[in-house]
Parts: sequence; structure tokens; C-alpha cells
Amino acid sequence: MEQLTGSIVALVTPMHEDGSVDYDALRKLIDWHIAEGTDCLGVVGTTGESPTVDVEEHCEIIRVTVEQAAGRVPV
Repeated sequence: MEQLTGSIVALVTPMHEDGSVDYDALRKLIDWHIAEGTDCLGVVGTTGESPTVDVEEHCEIIRVTVEQAAGRVPV
């Protein structure tokens, strides 16, 4: 297993006013962090609103993050 080092960011999960996940904003946030030098992304932890999203949203947030990161940084 590769050791993770550097700047590891616990992402917030962007939400719309109605409480639904803002996937477009999430994609932009991921790209911004990677462009700014973040070395690893953590998603749907307590910073990422894991207590407020359901299981399907939880899985979709992970899927979108992995897809958007596209191997550029570990998730």
C-alpha cells in the first residue's frame, strides 16, 4: 500500500438551498483543489456531511469524486 503524504483535504459536500448535493460545485471544488496542489481528497467524512446524506448520495459523492479526480490524486 502506498503511503499518503502531503496536503490531504477533507472536502465539504456542496449543497443546494434545498439540501440536495450540488454535484457541479463538487466537481469544480475537486478540480480547484488539484490545481492548487492538494495531494489527496477525503470525502463524505464528518466534514463532508456524511450524517446528512443518505446511502445512495454517499455512494454517488464517492463515485463523482473518483471520476472527477481521474487518477490525478488519491481519493
